[in-house]
This record gives sequence, structure tokens and C-alpha cells, in this order.
Amino acid sequence: MSKRKPYVKPMTASWFLNNRFHTLYMLREGTSVFVGLYSLILLWGLAALVKGEAAWNGWLGHLQNPVYIVFHVIALVACLYHAITWFSLAPKAMHLQKGDQKLTDKPVVIVHYVAFVVASVVIIGVVALGGAA
Repeated sequence: MSKRKPYVKPMTASWFLNNRFHTLYMLREGTSVFVGLYSLILLWGLAALVKGEAAWNGWLGHLQNPVYIVFHVIALVACLYHAITWFSLAPKAMHLQKGDQKLTDKPVVIVHYVAFVVASVVIIGVVALGGAA
């Protein structure tokens, strides 16, 4: 057995602040907290909808609290940042080829943004026209 001590690199709690890439990566990963909390709020609303009109109206009343409004604004910014960074990572996740040539990153990113805009317009249109009613 060796008597040498293995080298253990010291790591502070703010290690990711030393490198811009790591800082942006940790910021992107941190946005998942807001996405998760927002999904829990939506599940709470779905449960209220199942319980009836009184519970649904109570849930809507809770959402008019300024704390929820501020949270929704922060969650929107976090979700947009998450989406934008994901779109820029998409070409690295899917390698598309045409014959022997690999497609550049630009068309993949553009298709993602177009799909995002189309889906947003459709959702806003459905909501603006009163949903399914």
C-alpha cells in the first residue's frame, strides 16, 4: 500500500464564478428550479379545477397576489433563458447530415425558433379567441 497522499484540489462554493462558461451553465441549470415550481403551481391549478368552481376561483384569487405575479415574471424570464440556451445546444445534440456533409448549426437553430414562434402564436390565438368555447 502506498503512503503517498492523493492530491485533492481545493474547491470553494463559488468555483463556477471563476469561468464565464461555468457561470452561464450554472445559471441555466438554476432556471430549472423556476420551471419546476411553475409546473407545481399549474398542477395545483389542475387539482383546483377538478375540485370544482369554488376551488378554481380560489386558486385564481391566490394568483392575483403580488408575490405570485412577481414569481410568474421571474419564471417567464427563466423559461425564456432556458429555451434560448437549449435552442443553441440543439445542434450539438442532433447531428444532421446531407450525404457526407454535416449540416451547419444555423438551420437547426432557426427551425427551433420558428417552431417556438409558431407554437406561441397558436397558443396566444387560442387563448385570445376564448379557448375551446
